[in-house]
Amino acid sequence: MLHVFVFILYRKLIGARYYLRSYEANYGTLNTRLDFRSPRDINGHGTHTSSTIGGRRVPNASSIGGLGSGTATGGAPLARIAIYKVCWPIPGQTPVEGNTCLDDDMLAAFDDAIADGVHVISVSIGSNTSRPYKNDGIAIGALHALKRNIVVACSAGNLGPTTYSVSNVAPWIMTVGASSIDRMFSSPIVLGNDMIIEVIKEQNIKNLRT
Repeated sequence: MLHVFVFILYRKLIGARYYLRSYEANYGTLNTRLDFRSPRDINGHGTHTSSTIGGRRVPNASSIGGLGSGTATGGAPLARIAIYKVCWPIPGQTPVEGNTCLDDDMLAAFDDAIADGVHVISVSIGSNTSRPYKNDGIAIGALHALKRNIVVACSAGNLGPTTYSVSNVAPWIMTVGASSIDRMFSSPIVLGNDMIIEVIKEQNIKNLRT
């Protein structure tokens, strides 16, 4: 059966490039069973991060097992987006173990983004350790962007809350860490003996429904 999906972008996506010259020089030809040889993402990370930035308003959005509903929107819903894909799978590792994003490919993407005239660069890439600025491709690329009045925002990494776990700490980078809320979305289950069980995690909700 052929499934045809139609997406209306409203001129949202105005550029898309990918960079793997350095990756293939180090790891060999990309295995296209693990990732697309294109700007398209295979695991949804790029789609997720770009929609967090510029996603348009979507009414009746639902999350957390249907408990969180309302209107979803990106931080700048009227912004237009150019995509620069620089991360690729590491041969012999699973996607859960992470991808690699090589400095040469990232710097090439920075150069093109600057030349394309973007106003803001968002880099959702973070390493497990911080490096000296002179050896850090993101720090170097961000500095060149800043000199051209381009704001660069980067993720603080996926580690924490232990000390020395923040990445992208160059003073010319807007480093952003994730946070959460103090509310819990629970789903009470009433058993036959009137015992009430509060289910909180989405994973548990899905398991109980199957």
